[in-house]
Amino acid sequence: MRKIKQKGFVLVFIITVIAVIGIYMFVLTGNSNIMIFQSNRAYLEAAQRNLAASGLAWAKKEIKNGNKENFGKPIELDITNIKAGSTALTVTITAASDKQAEVQIKTSCSRGRQKLNRSDAYQIELP
Repeated sequence: MRKIKQKGFVLVFIITVIAVIGIYMFVLTGNSNIMIFQSNRAYLEAAQRNLAASGLAWAKKEIKNGNKENFGKPIELDITNIKAGSTALTVTITAASDKQAEVQIKTSCSRGRQKLNRSDAYQIELP
């Protein structure tokens, strides 16, 4: 009786392993793209919070110093030292009453294809 050799088994096995590795790489690529998107989003949200805090600190200083010339008009602050991609910060101080002022802070941050715009109003007690 003759032994029948199974030629091509190793070749089929290698092709199957390559296909499985290709599918695995495809799944990993998709997951890494999601992680990059989410990390960029978290970075932009943190940068936006920092911009709002900076604008609020500037507004408090202006109110404390009594600079009434900046009240009622939007002031675009220089934020070139902040390395957060394309950013913008605009602060508008309005004197709502004798005891409080309202501060409108508009922030804009972008990184890659993502862009976040936000506008918030804050109440600051006048000295």
